[in-house]
Amino acid sequence: MSEAVRTATLANGLTILGEIDPNAHTAAAGFFVRTGARDEPSPQMGVSHFLEHMMFKGSHKRDALQVNKDFDRIGASHNAFTSGEMTCFHAHVLPEYLLEAVEMLADILRPSLRETDFNEEKCVILEEIAMYEDNPFMALYERLMESYYTGHTMGHRVLGTKETIAALQRDAMMKYFHDRYAADTVALAVAGKIDFDLLVKQVGVVCGDWPRGTPGRAHPTFKPHTSHFEQTLPNLNRAYIGMLMPAPALNDTRRYAASLVAQIAGDSEGSRLYWSLIETGLAEEATCNYEGRDGLGEYLVLAACSKESLAEVKSKLIQEMDNLEGSLEQAELDRAKARIATAVALAGERPAGRMTRLGSLWAYNLPHATLDEEMRRIDAITLDDLRQSLKEFPLRPVVTGILSGDGTAAE
Repeated sequence: MSEAVRTATLANGLTILGEIDPNAHTAAAGFFVRTGARDEPSPQMGVSHFLEHMMFKGSHKRDALQVNKDFDRIGASHNAFTSGEMTCFHAHVLPEYLLEAVEMLADILRPSLRETDFNEEKCVILEEIAMYEDNPFMALYERLMESYYTGHTMGHRVLGTKETIAALQRDAMMKYFHDRYAADTVALAVAGKIDFDLLVKQVGVVCGDWPRGTPGRAHPTFKPHTSHFEQTLPNLNRAYIGMLMPAPALNDTRRYAASLVAQIAGDSEGSRLYWSLIETGLAEEATCNYEGRDGLGEYLVLAACSKESLAEVKSKLIQEMDNLEGSLEQAELDRAKARIATAVALAGERPAGRMTRLGSLWAYNLPHATLDEEMRRIDAITLDDLRQSLKEFPLRPVVTGILSGDGTAAE
């Protein structure tokens, strides 16, 4: 697969990135915006995700029904996502429909934000929040992040809270849109079979009048907040435990070692936590994940078990994390490298995966690297690198949280 990458910038600062593969059978495009939950004023928590929903309610050119009809007409696989640090609107199509897909995406990125649509979608968001609250792992994760990132907007919930969404006004959303969706904070990433020069002309027509802006992002000094909490919930049959601790930022080259540490410690199959907790029947789930962010990063350890096994599971988690540095084996590192290499290769086999990778690198201000370069960097990591990483970022929980039932669960 070709990895020829081309770039262009419109006069208003909008970036266009293209990974060209003339042998591909499809093409993918995505508009990436450098804004997410961490960029929101706290009283407006959830506005980025809410705004993502509102894009599909229509523009001044198309209403919601026409948006859906037009994407369906060209057979597009389209969607959007919002995270703590970016928002993306994307479509995967046959190459002959790429320009149409880009026009449609660009059009919905200038939303009408009608008051009636806003009020209707607010109910949808509130229902989505309620659904997340019914998911114990998600409820635990959100509280862990709030505790760990006390005083920092990285602790914002992507969906917001019932209170912030209920209080949000349409005019406040409109201001946020104008502040954050400026041309020079947006990139269009494309991958697959593409006529790049023709694409740039098309983007100039549909996006050339977007205004510039200077929203930026705050990077306040941060120190993790140490805490421990326990919470009981009705109708909960299992116990859930989560732990957060510092890890390298995404723009830190130590992220490669951190990814391998997380694989060895807590991949869903064949990891230390798997053999210690899941294979032995102590826990139903036990994972360790590395999450690199813009200037920040953390390891997240999660487990689910019976309430009776909770104390033993917690002890085993701590034991496995404490023992990792001194007991690492080359065979474990080799297996972890192979799993990551497979995941990287699978993501790169489809234009949609390459488009997402290309846009994400831009969103995090990371230089482009080919898949082969990424794999070489991973392959170069040694056991000493992992040991050094664990010295600098030990698997020592800063925040620990537990959710369990209150004894009212139905038999």
